[in-house]
Amino acid sequence: MASTEQRAPRERRPSTAAPIVDIVGSVGPAGISRPKHKRTYTGFGATDIKTAEAAIPEPQREVWTKHQFEGFKSKEEFEREVVRHVETTLARSMYNCDESAAYSATSLALRDRLIKEWNKTQQRQTFTDTKRVYYLSLEFLMGRALDNAMLNIGAKTTAKEGLDELGFRIEDIIGQEHDAALGNGGLGRLAACFLDSLASLNFPAWGYGLRYRYGIFKQEIIDGYQVEVPDYWLDFNPWEFPRHDVTVDIQFYGYVRKAQDENGKTIAHWEGGEIVTAVAYDVPIPGYATPSTNNMRLWSSKAASGEFDFQKFNSGDYESSVADQQRAETISAVLYPNDNLDRGKELRLKQQYFWVAASLYDIVRRFKKTKRAWSEFPDQVAIQLNDTHPTLAIVELQRILVDVEGLEWDQAWNIVTSTFGYTNHTVLPEALEKWPVGLVQHLLPRHLQIIYDINLFFLQSVEKKFPDDRDMLTRVSIIEESQPKMVRMAYLAVVGSHKVNGVAELHSDLIQTTIFKDFVTIFGADKFTNVTNGITPRRWLHQANPRLSELIASKVGSFDFLKDLTLLNKLEEFVDDKEFRKEWAEIKYANKVRLAKYIKNTTDITVNPASLFDVQVKRIHEYKRQQLNIFGVIFRYLKLKEMSPEERKKQLPRVSIFGGKAAPGYWMAKQIIHLVNNVGKVVNNDPDIGDLLKVVFLEDYNVSKAEMITPASDLSEHISTAGTEASGTSNMKFVLNGGLIIGTCDGANIEITREIGQENIFLFGTLSEDVEDLRHAHTYGSHSVDAGLDKVFSAIQSGTFGDTQDFNAMISAVRDHNDYYLVSDDFQSYLDTQKMVDDEYRNQDEWVSKCIRSVSRMGFFSSDRCINEYAEGIWNVEPLAV
Repeated sequence: MASTEQRAPRERRPSTAAPIVDIVGSVGPAGISRPKHKRTYTGFGATDIKTAEAAIPEPQREVWTKHQFEGFKSKEEFEREVVRHVETTLARSMYNCDESAAYSATSLALRDRLIKEWNKTQQRQTFTDTKRVYYLSLEFLMGRALDNAMLNIGAKTTAKEGLDELGFRIEDIIGQEHDAALGNGGLGRLAACFLDSLASLNFPAWGYGLRYRYGIFKQEIIDGYQVEVPDYWLDFNPWEFPRHDVTVDIQFYGYVRKAQDENGKTIAHWEGGEIVTAVAYDVPIPGYATPSTNNMRLWSSKAASGEFDFQKFNSGDYESSVADQQRAETISAVLYPNDNLDRGKELRLKQQYFWVAASLYDIVRRFKKTKRAWSEFPDQVAIQLNDTHPTLAIVELQRILVDVEGLEWDQAWNIVTSTFGYTNHTVLPEALEKWPVGLVQHLLPRHLQIIYDINLFFLQSVEKKFPDDRDMLTRVSIIEESQPKMVRMAYLAVVGSHKVNGVAELHSDLIQTTIFKDFVTIFGADKFTNVTNGITPRRWLHQANPRLSELIASKVGSFDFLKDLTLLNKLEEFVDDKEFRKEWAEIKYANKVRLAKYIKNTTDITVNPASLFDVQVKRIHEYKRQQLNIFGVIFRYLKLKEMSPEERKKQLPRVSIFGGKAAPGYWMAKQIIHLVNNVGKVVNNDPDIGDLLKVVFLEDYNVSKAEMITPASDLSEHISTAGTEASGTSNMKFVLNGGLIIGTCDGANIEITREIGQENIFLFGTLSEDVEDLRHAHTYGSHSVDAGLDKVFSAIQSGTFGDTQDFNAMISAVRDHNDYYLVSDDFQSYLDTQKMVDDEYRNQDEWVSKCIRSVSRMGFFSSDRCINEYAEGIWNVEPLAV
């Protein structure tokens, strides 16, 4: 209907082709602005597969079986597959197939072969309907997949020869792959080793994680500073399979409405809020020397309402038309978003719930297809929480069982606590996650109610058991009565799991005597156990150091040590064999030459491979004490500068190599990186020093760089303040590759010392039992800085290594703020031990003997041993015969 109001005069003449009207009323149905999202279900249960198979007529089955895909077996078949993928999948030819295209085609040929075993493995696990392990980890630091897949299925020689005939070097092709940016540190690498071992040992298992679009970040070093840029690793990823039919709607915000059903039972309904859709991406995980190929499922986020709002777009609101999708995609965009801001905290919590809710939905759906009673859930499902990040899974399963499936609270809680195991990875208070109650209430209102109920029933049981200890209720409450109130996720994980484990003997003792002391009193010591971490020898020896792996195999008789690492002990018989020692040393030197070339190509720093390579590569954190290392380097530099040229000639040349990322919001860690680079700039260009000392920072440290650095190390530094490092696994990797360790009595260093012998490791520093006394003395008594360290500080403050303002806080942390990480207390001990390293490295025969003995005694530190311990002591699961 035309308006009766008088229009203002128009300056622009309207088009004569269209009538001018005022549009009144709707042009679409009320409340609908775009198509509704439809949830889909996938997957077969054991009975479903049998029914489906029986329904297929015999002739069809024969045709299907006749034409089933068979992966390549020979070099010629491999070449045919590669050429086929180049010409058909990639639409290229012999004339424009570069190394990138050759990598893609090779990966697709390998992937095709994996898929066959992957499908068979999943069908076999479904048919036998046995208990499955679900490993929930926010990080999976997988590294490159191509080399690992070739080695695990025994096809590397075939691929090498085939690529050679096609005109490519296999090393160049492997180098084309981006590292999967799904993790950052040891937590993620441990999860990746565990997935490898689970598949290699034939355990039915899935990993569940998030598909980060940009990883944590790609690290660039500009003017000595860390700069974070997106890691575009997903440009081409042949190892993942999008499952667009496997979607889960995840709810956030809203409110809880309580109502009574026909039986008078109170039912909670979580309503309103925002829906985000989780889409599954599957990645095959091949086992070594077995057909078993397990699955890693990663979740990606997208807007439930669709990617694009046509109504908003048509009305000219172009930015808002994609706002829902952009907001949804941020959930799985980046690992560990900076939580210095409140919005960052909310995104982290959102990320964690999104991932565990999608995973739980998937696990429950799979269980329900078996038509078993709910009481059997813990007999079919074992869920392991890798640190506190997935703790909301405990609350989510309780919500599903009570609100959705209608179970009584106690029955549901028994199922929950029988299903979950919790691995603790830290005793550092700041790393034990806590979330503000207000944030949880805002984002997950129903879950906060469940957390309060869990806490109430738990505290009631504690009060009944310990009526005279009222303080205990405050100490163990899941809700911390602070300002603001906080949800203590580690406590929730302990209360909601049937087993809690540490990851090294010292760490497991510490958690039972410090952070979880009261819980040991409440639940008993049996609830707590230790599983010392391990590494997969397939990647960290066979793949990272193939020549050493072949040399070992020639002495122990076969490559069986890759499945049973204890067979390495046969090496000790050859420790006095001069030819063997010579070959061992040659392999180490070749690895150092390779790393030296990489350093030259990436940093333009020339290093001498004959120098001692001293390596510290790991996440940058004050407790890991990279600052102690660089202070020691500065002290060495100052001493060299004081010497006469004749004295300098007698000194042992050394290359100090650093690498690792600092969290974007961790200012002090970033300043450590800045100091390392500034020291390098001065030392590396000092003509007085020459090759006697070089300082190198390798940017963007990741798994593939670790595979190159680890075999080249003479000495690696694991120098955390005693009692702060839960375990560490890089220490194991370095020793397994024939390097020695300088370290504190912390984490797995203690067990490595016990296995390889104290004479083969360089230990220094304060013991964990003395740390608290020293900290107390620093705070309430006198605290003086070590004289040698004071010289280092003076050099920094004189401007030798750049602007003094940049490093004042690092110095002040030691000098004025009680030196929490005991850098000054351990400094002289560290220098004395480094002097011992210099002296022993001069005797190369004895040094090589120490390395061989160390490697021969590393059998305990295999991730296969870990998985067997978890399977027996925590999961109660059996391997599935192939």
